[in-house]
Amino acid sequence: MSVEKIQNEFVIAPDPENPKLTEKVMGFDQSGVSKETFVSVERPLTLFLNGQEIVTMMTICDYPEYLAVGYLTNQNMLNSSDQITGIEYDEDIETVVVRTKQVSNFEEKLKKKTLTSGCAQGTIFGDVMEKFDSIFLPPEAVIKTSWLYELTRKINLTPSLYLAAGAIHGCVLCCKDQPLIYMEDVGRHNAVDKIAGYMFLNAMPGDDKILYTTGRLTSEMVIKTAQMNIPILCSRSGFTAWGVELARKINLGLIGRARGKRFIALAGTDRILFDAGSQEQGDVSEKEEDKEEEKNVSCL
Repeated sequence: MSVEKIQNEFVIAPDPENPKLTEKVMGFDQSGVSKETFVSVERPLTLFLNGQEIVTMMTICDYPEYLAVGYLTNQNMLNSSDQITGIEYDEDIETVVVRTKQVSNFEEKLKKKTLTSGCAQGTIFGDVMEKFDSIFLPPEAVIKTSWLYELTRKINLTPSLYLAAGAIHGCVLCCKDQPLIYMEDVGRHNAVDKIAGYMFLNAMPGDDKILYTTGRLTSEMVIKTAQMNIPILCSRSGFTAWGVELARKINLGLIGRARGKRFIALAGTDRILFDAGSQEQGDVSEKEEDKEEEKNVSCL
């Protein structure tokens, strides 16, 4: 399948050609030769819920409305019964305001926060774990190894800001072997919040979905995935001990180090259906994938 056909499968795909997301910078390489390169642009974005300032985030600011709503839902400041009456983004003063019909006051909640290990430094609030303990993920949800291999291939071959400029994490919402929503940002927590915001605003269920991330499988990623009612979380990267512990507690499928046809599963292993080919075939596929990714990098 060509890169163009893969891109057409997405509802939302990265836009590495957006001039607001990168800047050209001059520097020197290891030989002292002058070199021009692209770097990712991050901007501050201050989020208000009604009249209350909630947080200032560092973000590439490509989908501020989704980021704002997703952040609030993943922090338990918005729930499915809340009615959003408006979302106002002002690029000039770098703010986004989410307005709801219900009156909100999170003064006490904002006092209890934990800085997470995410790039661009994420935040979770003290009562998030209270909701986590009551989460029940659909027991019938599974992932076939053939879906996983096809997803990683498609995601790795998709032109992205990461390939164009680096310093970026990505999260992809998938269904079976089809990628749907591909969000990028300077921190994986921002990328997953943008997916959460899209799901909330479009009333999209998570029980039949798979979440793929390029970042580490930390406690924060496990918590947010579970809160979105997504039963399976995958990554090309590794795990943290608390992330594994939390995933096992709710039987979240946790698959890491997924490259080519190789992976390690440390939680929810009963959700995996081994239906794909041999490792030898995987080695060939991985080499072809690496060559195609190099071509994409050179084109960008």
